[in-house]
Amino acid sequence: MFIPIDMETWPRKEHFEYYRTKIKCGYSCTIRLDVTKFLSQVKSKHLKFYPSFIYCVSKLINETKEFRMTVDKDGNPGYFDVSYPNFTIFHDDTKTFSDIWTEYYPDFKTFYDNAVNTMEKYKDVHGIKARKEQPENFFCISCVPWLTYTSYNTSVPGGEPNLFPIITFGKFTADEKGIYTMPFTLNVSHAAADGYHTSKFFNDLQILINSIEL
Repeated sequence: MFIPIDMETWPRKEHFEYYRTKIKCGYSCTIRLDVTKFLSQVKSKHLKFYPSFIYCVSKLINETKEFRMTVDKDGNPGYFDVSYPNFTIFHDDTKTFSDIWTEYYPDFKTFYDNAVNTMEKYKDVHGIKARKEQPENFFCISCVPWLTYTSYNTSVPGGEPNLFPIITFGKFTADEKGIYTMPFTLNVSHAAADGYHTSKFFNDLQILINSIEL
C-alpha cells in the first residue's frame, strides 16, 4: 500500500525537491561488515547464509521509511507500507543470473522457509526475470560471492537514481584473528535518504547481525 507524505509537515521537503529537480544525484557507500557472529550462528544451525542475510537487510528496510520511498503517478512522494526483496540467483551452467523476488515476513523462520522454497522453485528458470509479476514495492539486493571489493557502484547513464535502494554485498574473508568481514554497498537517490539515514542503517545492521537469534 502506498502511503503519501504530508509535504507541509515533512522536514525533508526541500531536500527531496532539490535532489529530484535541480541536482538529480544518487550516492553509493561501501563498508565492511563484521559477520563473524552471524556466520557462526548460521553454520551452527545449518542455515543458508544468503536467505538469512537477506532477511536481516529486509527487516531493517522495513523499519526505515526512507528506504521504502516511491512517488505516485503525479510525482508526489510517499512510501510503501512493506517492501519485498528482489534478489538474484546464479546459473552455473550458463554463468548468468536471474532475478527473483519473495514476500517479506517479520518472522525469521517464515521468511527463511519461503525464500528457500522460492529459490528452489526458480533455480532452473533462466532469463533476466525468473519469477514474473514483480510487485512495485521492492528493493534490490544481490551478492558478488567471488570478490571482496572496496567500492561498488550502480548507475544508469543519463538516468535518474532510483528512490529504492540497490544493495550489493561480496565475499567474506577472515583476518589473522579469525574475524570475518564482508563488503556491503548501498546505492540510493539523495532525494530519498541522506548520509544520516545511510549511516544509521549500516550501524543498525551491524548491531542486528551481532545480536539476532535465528
